[in-house]
Amino acid sequence: MSKDLLKNAQFKILKYAEVRAVFEWQSFYLLRGLMRRLPKGDGHPVIVFPGFVSSDLATRPMRSLFDDLGYSTYGWGLGRNLIFDQKREKQMRNLLKNVYQKEGRKVSLIGWSLGGLFAREVAKANPEYVRCVISMGSPISGAAAQSNAKDLFQAINGNPGEHRGGRLQDTNQPPPVPTTSIYSKTDGIVHWESSVQQGSHPQTENIEVLASHLGLGVNALVMMAVADRLAQPEGDWTPFDRSGFKRFVFTDSKQTWAETFSGIFRNNQSVGI
Repeated sequence: MSKDLLKNAQFKILKYAEVRAVFEWQSFYLLRGLMRRLPKGDGHPVIVFPGFVSSDLATRPMRSLFDDLGYSTYGWGLGRNLIFDQKREKQMRNLLKNVYQKEGRKVSLIGWSLGGLFAREVAKANPEYVRCVISMGSPISGAAAQSNAKDLFQAINGNPGEHRGGRLQDTNQPPPVPTTSIYSKTDGIVHWESSVQQGSHPQTENIEVLASHLGLGVNALVMMAVADRLAQPEGDWTPFDRSGFKRFVFTDSKQTWAETFSGIFRNNQSVGI
């Protein structure tokens, strides 16, 4: 079996492991009190875009947490995320503009799965309103994106026309604002390679977590990473710091979990620990 066939087979199997998201949701509420100790915000507005087939109901726990941490959070207010067309895109851009005008400050955009792709595209259209973009398990690598929800999306939206097909080819280009992609190599809905930002743009980064796709919006590690990214002073963006204990739980697309732990072990041996 070729490497690509094996990789695709593993990805198809992972979708059956998405049931573990139940435990991530339970853990979120068990750890909710501790998560109030995450870095506090400066009150700037945050819009959270839900994933495909989802709605603001799914992002409510995350928004509640970031409200407690000092942000002014907003759902997208557009019902269930099913259809993508020019009308929906205009609604999202109007939402961003309205929140910016209401708050008088730049807005951070968070998107889960397909919502992350939308957040990036909205930021490309109106970067003057956007402080940063954070996507979680989002299919951002254009036509090469692999998703176990692709057939359902096309069944609802139809095959990409010339306009939408061209847009999909450009989704791998990041918006001109600080942009973070959070992904999991055990994601059973969107293939992790589809969520990795390529290239060497100075304000883009990838953060790997151990999570299911359906649990990304409540996973404690994801909340830790998002809180860290949102808390940065405006105009003073720096890459995610993986030093200290974070080495144990966060890696990047160039490093496997095994390499992380073996590296820690070698470093400990070198200093006699």
